[in-house]
Amino acid sequence: MSIKKILLYGGLFLLLVGSMYYFFSRTTPPEPQGTRVIAHRGYWDTEGSAQNSLAALRASQAIGVYGSEFDVNMTADDQLIVVHGPRHGEIENVQNVTFEEARAYALPNGEQIPTLAEYLELGKQNPDVRLILEIKSHATPERESFVVKKVLEAVKAAGVEQQTEYIAFSLHICRELARLAPKTDVAYLSGDLSPEELHDMGIDGLDYNINVFVKNPQWIEQAHFFGLTVNVWTVNKEEDMRMLIDNGVDFITTDAPELLQQVLQEKE
Repeated sequence: MSIKKILLYGGLFLLLVGSMYYFFSRTTPPEPQGTRVIAHRGYWDTEGSAQNSLAALRASQAIGVYGSEFDVNMTADDQLIVVHGPRHGEIENVQNVTFEEARAYALPNGEQIPTLAEYLELGKQNPDVRLILEIKSHATPERESFVVKKVLEAVKAAGVEQQTEYIAFSLHICRELARLAPKTDVAYLSGDLSPEELHDMGIDGLDYNINVFVKNPQWIEQAHFFGLTVNVWTVNKEEDMRMLIDNGVDFITTDAPELLQQVLQEKE
C-alpha cells in the first residue's frame, strides 16, 4: 500500500474515532445517583413558614434535601426579589411596582419578601443544599435578558455559582443562561419540547409537570440517552413518587419533602 493511501485511511480512521467520541460524550448520561429531593418553594408547609420565605429555606436545609427551589422576579426599579408572583398582596404584578411597594406586603408568615441577595446569603451557609433558582418570565425578551444578566451577577457576588442551578418557563431565559453561563445546569419547565430538541439547544434538563410524563413516558429514557436530567413537579402523592422513582427520574420537586425522603429510604 502506498504512503498516500496509508495517510488517507489513517486520517479517515481518526476522523471516525473522533466523531464517535464527540457523539457519545454528548449523549452518554452520567452514572445514575438515584432520585433526589427538591423542596418546592422551600419546605414551606411547616409551622411559621411560607412559600419562598427564608424560613422555608432554613427548613429545607434542616432536613437535608438535595435542593430548595425558589422564584425570582425583578421589580420595576430593577431590584431582584424572591416571590412567586405575579400577584402579591394587593399588587397585581410585582414586576410593575417598585421594590418598596412590593416589600410593603409581608409574606403569610410575617416575613418581608427576601431580596435575592438575602436569600443567597442564607443559602450559602449550607452549601450541601443546592439553590434551585427559577427566573420567572418577564414582559419582553429584552427585559428577560437583563434579568438573566443581573441574576448571574448576584449569584457570582454571593459566591454560590457552584451551588446554584437554574430553571425557567421561558425558553429565551433558558437559552440566555446557557449562553452566558455554559457551565451551569439549566432546565426548561414548560413541557412542550422533546429531550432531543432541548439537547440540540444546549439545555441541560427537562423539568416538567408530572402530567407531561404521563402523556410522554418515553421522554425519561430519551432524556437520559441525550445526557439530560429529568425533574418532575409538583409531586405530593406517595403513589406518584413511587412510580417516578421506579422510572428512574433524577429529581422530584415536592411540597412534601419529608414524605419523599421516607419513600426513598424505604426503597433503599
